[in-house]
Amino acid sequence: MIKLDCLGDMCPVPVIKLQRYLESLEAGEHVMLVSDHSCTRNTVEAFALGHHFACDTVEVMNGVWEITLKKI
Repeated sequence: MIKLDCLGDMCPVPVIKLQRYLESLEAGEHVMLVSDHSCTRNTVEAFALGHHFACDTVEVMNGVWEITLKKI
């Protein structure tokens, strides 16, 4: 699993970083993006739905999210 540290990054930077890795994923592989901005969480979830990726979001501590995307 690839883990992207996007702490402190504001939109659209996390999505741009994410796109670089998603292009090379094979079916079943995962990418985890870690963010501390709620707008990033919303943007990545919408991106995942629009590009046919499974998306699971967990708030691991107050204000920090781990967003895992899986190519399906």
